[in-house]
Amino acid sequence: MQYDLIVIGGGAAGFFTALNVAERDATLKIAILERGKEVLSKVRISGGGRCNVTHAEFIPLELSKQYPRGEKELLGPFHTFMTGDTMDWFQSRGVELKIEDDGRVFPVSNSSQTIIDCFLKEAKRLKIDVLTNHVVKNFNDHHGAWQVTTNQGEFETAKLMIATGSNPKVWTKLQEMEHQIVNAVPSLFTFNIKDNRIKKLPGIAKDVVVKVKQSKLLSEGPLLITHWGMSGPAILKLSAWGAIELNARNYNFEISVNWLQYDTKEKAIHKLKVVRDAYPKQYITKYAQLGLPKRLWQSLVSAAEIKDETRWANMNKVQLGSLAEQLTESVFKVDGKSTFKEEFVTAGGIDLKEVSFKTFESKKHKHLYFAGEVLNIDAITGGFNFQNAWTSAFIAAQAITA
Repeated sequence: MQYDLIVIGGGAAGFFTALNVAERDATLKIAILERGKEVLSKVRISGGGRCNVTHAEFIPLELSKQYPRGEKELLGPFHTFMTGDTMDWFQSRGVELKIEDDGRVFPVSNSSQTIIDCFLKEAKRLKIDVLTNHVVKNFNDHHGAWQVTTNQGEFETAKLMIATGSNPKVWTKLQEMEHQIVNAVPSLFTFNIKDNRIKKLPGIAKDVVVKVKQSKLLSEGPLLITHWGMSGPAILKLSAWGAIELNARNYNFEISVNWLQYDTKEKAIHKLKVVRDAYPKQYITKYAQLGLPKRLWQSLVSAAEIKDETRWANMNKVQLGSLAEQLTESVFKVDGKSTFKEEFVTAGGIDLKEVSFKTFESKKHKHLYFAGEVLNIDAITGGFNFQNAWTSAFIAAQAITA
């Protein structure tokens, strides 16, 4: 069967490419080939089932800084299509969006099904063939046209879009076609930590600064204590920026947590002395101080080897120093990682030097395009990975219909 465009991959980037191509040129015959029984499966589970569509960062330079891999390359594309354009696209098609306090953008319905329904409705309206259970086995440039072989037959297309994410079989095929692939390593993961200081504290969240010891890796923001260790934005950002380095360490390393965020140990000592002078007869563990949750405060006091019956007036210089250290330089041993919810993001993919970021076309093969996570681009959590999908797909669609 012959097409003007075949999109391999029925995910966010694949659909967005097909829809925007069809919108720009209704005469084109377009097919989406999806190996699974359903399309848009990652959209369905994203954002805890709510679909974090994008992030309310409207300055291209600031938006690009959220991408550990792809920061430089995406700056230009973001001047063409970014957050505001994404929101306009969905809202003009009947999807109401909202911006939450942390900047994440969700459908007002709080359901990813709203996004899926929008895409499927648009695909039907634009007469795009959505073919599920089509496993692509091969694709080749044959005399200026692309031949695509699947488990259900042969296809031919003038232009080919690869939007398969981190599919290893597709990567292997692209390597055979002389594309360089940066090996995939996990990004966006939580830290496994067994430590008595946090053993009984699941659910506690606190704004912190967290550093990886013997590294330049640093992150700040909310940290969430879990049954298996630590999660939350501060940890997830650190995992994204440190994806390659932490993989090389086999996910065994130490982190230092500053529970007071920006205070130094010396400043913490000063603050503790102020508390001591204000409440000399009070038991140190009775009331939490310096903005810490009570259970966390008590845990750190205990870790500083200060007994429950100790009053502030009896706190000596060594104890002050020990508690200040726990507050600003708590060291934890990380032993392994866990996937963040059901969302699996990888660092790795097609080497960015081999792609034109004006068109998202391969520099090695004419009329071969890429969008989304098949490229060596990934972002911190918060809707940024989807924004890469929308931007790369939209610009590719412009080039395909030029």
